Amino acid sequence: MISWNVNGLRACVNKGFEESFNSLSADIFCLQETKMQEGQLDLTLPGYTQYYNFAEKKGYSGTAMFVKDEPLSVSYGIGIEEHDHEGRVITAEYQNFFMVTVYVPNSQDELKRLSYRMEWEDAFLSYILSLEKKKPVIYCGDLNVAHEEIDLKNPKTNHHNAGFTDEERGKLSNVLSSGYIDSFRYFYPDKKDIYSWWSYRFHAREKNAGWRIDYFIVSEKLKDNMKDARIYTDIEGSDHCPVGLVIDI
Repeated sequence: MISWNVNGLRACVNKGFEESFNSLSADIFCLQETKMQEGQLDLTLPGYTQYYNFAEKKGYSGTAMFVKDEPLSVSYGIGIEEHDHEGRVITAEYQNFFMVTVYVPNSQDELKRLSYRMEWEDAFLSYILSLEKKKPVIYCGDLNVAHEEIDLKNPKTNHHNAGFTDEERGKLSNVLSSGYIDSFRYFYPDKKDIYSWWSYRFHAREKNAGWRIDYFIVSEKLKDNMKDARIYTDIEGSDHCPVGLVIDI
């Protein structure tokens, strides 16, 4: 499984998306920040069924999921109207698990949206836990938070900035204490200097001054099914790189 914040799918297609997509050859390929509306892109991906959740606001947010095996059902959003205008969630139900792609709201400069982000986090965790009662959940995406100091290059100077506030980190801790695993840290607990997002400013990617804010979060019930977690730092086309989960399910 692959997750990638493409920071505009139409732009990413012009930067080699299809070549990267084909080389990764995932069974399930999830996208965030597609930044498009229906009909704005005709993407041909032989062997895959495509699902999109578009934001009402043009050129903003949005998610997608491309799958080789068609799910039993697909739903969009989390069933709470105030949270479902920005195209942030797609859920695919399979026989043995739920697959969710999510683009978590950014708290923004000066933390303008932090209070909304906190409401979103609580609502999303409730949604995940409601699915978990039926079957295990895997969710992936741009969670817009670096969980621990090891997950970003400059933790001290970013401590109270969006993506590394105590409040945001605490919400991810809540998820992990509710029966979920950060798959990358499960396999690589001490691995440093591996990131999934770099600012376009200050040559951050060249300097590897990045943040790990893209995740596969996996139900503990599937712990023994997990084989590996991956971060494809060499794949370009966005300010994020793809992240992956190898699982036998």
